[in-house]
Amino acid sequence: MTLRSRILILAAALAVLAAIALASVLHASARAELRDHTRAGGPEITPGTVTLTTPGRMVFRNMAWGPHRDELTTTPSSDPAGPRTASGVKCLRFYAASGTGVCLQAVHGPVSDTYRALILDAHLKERARYDVPGIPSRARVSPTGHYAAWTAFVGGDSYAGTNFSTRTAIVDTRTGAYIPSLEAFHIRKDGRAYRSSDANFWGVTFAPDDRTFYATLATKGSTYLVRGDLRTRTVTTLHQNVECPSLSPDGTRIAYKKRVRGLPKDAPWHLYVLDLRTMRETPLAETRSVDDQAVWKDTHTVVYALPGDYGADLYEVPADGTGSSRRISVSAVSPAYVGSGVG
Repeated sequence: MTLRSRILILAAALAVLAAIALASVLHASARAELRDHTRAGGPEITPGTVTLTTPGRMVFRNMAWGPHRDELTTTPSSDPAGPRTASGVKCLRFYAASGTGVCLQAVHGPVSDTYRALILDAHLKERARYDVPGIPSRARVSPTGHYAAWTAFVGGDSYAGTNFSTRTAIVDTRTGAYIPSLEAFHIRKDGRAYRSSDANFWGVTFAPDDRTFYATLATKGSTYLVRGDLRTRTVTTLHQNVECPSLSPDGTRIAYKKRVRGLPKDAPWHLYVLDLRTMRETPLAETRSVDDQAVWKDTHTVVYALPGDYGADLYEVPADGTGSSRRISVSAVSPAYVGSGVG
């Protein structure tokens, strides 16, 4: 093959690569533009006032395509599929209780994104801001509104595998006292002090006493439900194979996702409820794998997200293992039932 032929082949290959790159850019641009246009048949959304103190409301991240995508929106709790009021405040993850909200946001840069956590007041005004060291994953506020917590991936991007690392922070929303990582807490495992460099925490849920919380501890290939104490800076293991716990409004049960043998590696979870007094587990009627930190709608019902056509949809299921799951809202994630006292 002559030098001229080689140059022509190289030029042709470069032209093909350039065409593919241009097509990819145009496709991404078209997709981004499409996201800004309201989808026919989607939920009705209008801008308005959203607060965190109106009882009987569900506040959540809207994922419907259109000008209000990713904004915090609200509907009546009794009509979660009804018309939505959009706030203008965008969040990747969100939670609220007692007039305090936590909003995890992306800050888009020229090369890469960074992330931050905003503490919001009842009118969604920023009260404080904290850097988040990775991709936001979980968020919670205590029932009193006095504490907020969030989890971010700082290595890897999925709970399904084992090659990931998380960072979980807790902040006192009144004083600003900040715990950047639960890894600084002392661990008691099986009644003994425990220390390991591979300890990871995620999925905080708070009790109403402004002291006690629950979370997931992962170490040596296993996960545990831990009870934490904000005063003594300790966590104590309670039960194995628990991820993303959520404490019931009456403080007696934990809803969580549990890895089940035989399920696919990328979708290994089933929803359970754990009785904290007896440690008895109850599998819930949802048959699909749920990669979410469930929310208690009330003492009888848990709500969670599953993948949908436009990001995620919300479903509910009875917390006692009976009945069946049902979809309650499309293109929605990160719900909070304001005025419910659930943390």
